[in-house]
Amino acid sequence: MADKEDTKASGGGKKKLIIIVAVLALLGGGYFFFLKPGGDAAAAGTPAPSPTYEPGPVMELDPITINLSGGHFLKLGMALQTSASAKDEVFGAKALDAAITLFSNKSMDELAEESQRDKFKKQLVKEVTELYEENVYDIYFTEFVMQ
Repeated sequence: MADKEDTKASGGGKKKLIIIVAVLALLGGGYFFFLKPGGDAAAAGTPAPSPTYEPGPVMELDPITINLSGGHFLKLGMALQTSASAKDEVFGAKALDAAITLFSNKSMDELAEESQRDKFKKQLVKEVTELYEENVYDIYFTEFVMQ
């Protein structure tokens, strides 16, 4: 009779263990899908800086005027987010040249749409990142005025 009670007691312990493991697995899954740090940036479609990048100084560039199609102009001000690992001072000439090349002869209608502006900005960030060999990893528009 004592053997039957021991078997029942150990069976109850196994059930408790299984329930505890299941609850922990559910909590871990909930954390992974809903509360995991950094998930918001990826979900929003915003490129998060690579974990190897430590932000360095933000270098503001003087605004430039770019010719658009139809005799219009774009006054563009930019700032470059550099990487802390950038060994040399970052000069803005390459970024300004890339911006001029990208935005020249675009129409005001193209640039007036937020989705189009975002598309062009992502393209500019990609080009500038390559030009500066990943010593610059983001661009901020400080002015974007069309006339």
